[in-house]
Amino acid sequence: MLRPTLCVATARAFGASVADAVGTAVALELMHNAFLVHDDVEDGSDERRGKPTLHVLHGVPVAVNVGDALALLSLRALIDNQKKLGLRITMRVLEEAERMARETVEGQAIELGWRGDNAVQLDDSAYLNMVLKKTCWYTTIFPIRAGALIGTRDEIDLEAFFPFGFFLGAAFQIQDDLLNLVGVPERYGKEVAGDLWEGKRTLILIHLLRSVTAAERERISSILSASRTDRREADVHWIRARMEECESIEYAREMAHGFAGAAKHEFGQLFEDLPDSRDKRFIASLPGWVISRA
Repeated sequence: MLRPTLCVATARAFGASVADAVGTAVALELMHNAFLVHDDVEDGSDERRGKPTLHVLHGVPVAVNVGDALALLSLRALIDNQKKLGLRITMRVLEEAERMARETVEGQAIELGWRGDNAVQLDDSAYLNMVLKKTCWYTTIFPIRAGALIGTRDEIDLEAFFPFGFFLGAAFQIQDDLLNLVGVPERYGKEVAGDLWEGKRTLILIHLLRSVTAAERERISSILSASRTDRREADVHWIRARMEECESIEYAREMAHGFAGAAKHEFGQLFEDLPDSRDKRFIASLPGWVISRA
């Protein structure tokens, strides 16, 4: 519940009530789950939150329809904001939500394109641009911007929150990539090494591809070109071992800490003039929390 909680906390930190922000928070959680259902279908994922994914349990057609329904239900929650926020602020929140959804599906399209094209010539900036769109906009940027918009009744420059949201979201995603490889299965809730089985271009894999020999890069490319069902366990284990040997995992860990530190700095710039509150302290704790998840 990070996303709706961050939305509510930001709104409260800027003076709004829970009732003012709860509709947007509900919409955000519904849309988040819609994205997850569709992502699991697109990725061929077997596990989510420690249980079989929806399409594994009930088939792809049912899962896609449920994802569509969740997305539509989120719109009703946003429209119902009129009762508390009035028409103008409701429309501003809707505009923010539309941009968030557009950025997110563009990010997903980039990632799916990399896998479809079997891209192996990627750099960190390409990865971070994808993460900005796919992860940051709906995980951190939109919740913070929407909360600030509601809390100030649109009396603040929302662009000022972009760096904090990007740095926090990037740290969150890189840590998520790390947990996919080193997380405790009982606590992680998803398939361990699932990103390798799915062929996702994580920061860890991108670092590995530029660190190995040409022959090893060709072998990795060949492994990634196979479908998930044709990928062999021995090949996945080999890539995982090379990530350790090339210090790709440690590289990503250092990057996550760097982004978390940048987010902490940005928080000070944005929130220092606000009075102390539980919500402000919660937001201040997030850069540390995103990289301490196990």
